[in-house]
Amino acid sequence: MSDQPTNTALGPLDGLRVVETTSFVAGPLAGMTLAQLGAEVIRLDPASGPADAGRWPLDHDGRSLFWAGLNKGVRSVALDFRSPEGQELAAALITAPGENAGLFVDNTIGRDFLSYDSLSARRPDLVHVHIQGHPDGRPAMDYAVNPLYGVPMLTRQVDSDRPVNHVLPAWDIATGLLAVTGLLTGLHKRRSDGSGSRIDLALADVAAAHVAHLGWLAEAAERGHDRPRLGNHMFGAFGVDFGCADGRRVIAVAITGQQWRDLVRLTGTQAVFDAIAESLGADLSVEGQRFEHRAIIEAVLAPWFAKRTSAEVLAAAEGTRVMVGEFRSPKEVVDAFRRGEESAILTEIDQAGSPMLTAASPLRWDDVYAEPRPAPAFASDTEWALADVLGLSGAEIGRLAEAGVIREH
Repeated sequence: MSDQPTNTALGPLDGLRVVETTSFVAGPLAGMTLAQLGAEVIRLDPASGPADAGRWPLDHDGRSLFWAGLNKGVRSVALDFRSPEGQELAAALITAPGENAGLFVDNTIGRDFLSYDSLSARRPDLVHVHIQGHPDGRPAMDYAVNPLYGVPMLTRQVDSDRPVNHVLPAWDIATGLLAVTGLLTGLHKRRSDGSGSRIDLALADVAAAHVAHLGWLAEAAERGHDRPRLGNHMFGAFGVDFGCADGRRVIAVAITGQQWRDLVRLTGTQAVFDAIAESLGADLSVEGQRFEHRAIIEAVLAPWFAKRTSAEVLAAAEGTRVMVGEFRSPKEVVDAFRRGEESAILTEIDQAGSPMLTAASPLRWDDVYAEPRPAPAFASDTEWALADVLGLSGAEIGRLAEAGVIREH
């Protein structure tokens, strides 16, 4: 039986009990985020194992670092979802009594016993966030949704027609955090009027909404065509990458007027840009005009960066408002962490007997990061949930285990 402690030092959601049945990124991220804030999060999985338990990347023992990273601090309960008894146990855990219970997040398809209609019949004040692919119920994933709303067409290099479907699952991340927002909003509503909430959240809607929020669709509608390929140039202001003397690359960004003035002062190019502005009839203090003349600005600045190493560039930019960032690989971030040069949000925890580099919640309470807890061993909390939440006896739990209705660690 697992006796996983709650985060008593930094647990603003301490006392809440959330049940989740999810896979991929958005759902587990929602559960982990709630757990990092102190909620008791019970993850329900089929007795055969989580769908993404073996997803890459893997550690040296073949265990999923992906799964361990996205399930930190939750509890693991394994039930046979195909059996009526397993379905009944799942529904009972989700709808268990208590003013801080009856909170559910899922992204399941075709499991009617986990539907809002079925569960709310047992507990009318249920708050249920259902994560979907498309709003009509069709499945989707981030890497397939991202191309639908034009983002890869905006990230192409100037000299290539091939779109770049970036590796960061941005819409999954946004969806997971919106699921947390929806769940807590539903809880607030329940505390206000006693009602339950059915909240549906589609990954495709999240992508469409945020692309629209940023004005990218309005831009295309206004102009009647797509913006040109920009490579690494920042749209609407000045920002681009430069090669340094040591073969490394940095990006320099100047959005505000002060940032632009500091960049010009840093690189000693004031006289050159004064002459360029006069000859072009341009006002380079305006960020939009800096974008329009980005190519000539890049050409003027490039020699200054090319004469200096990346470390020299970063050192020179210290104390200015110029935003300069070095391009690093994940391995270089790890090396910096080992040297003690990274943010305290990165830390190592003991995951199943092995150290794993991971992160705490980005939310700091009184300027302190909450210490992350490891992901559970699969099914390690099944007995605890049935005994402590549902009040089943040891004999009843033993019978369910022998019948294959539950799986214990």
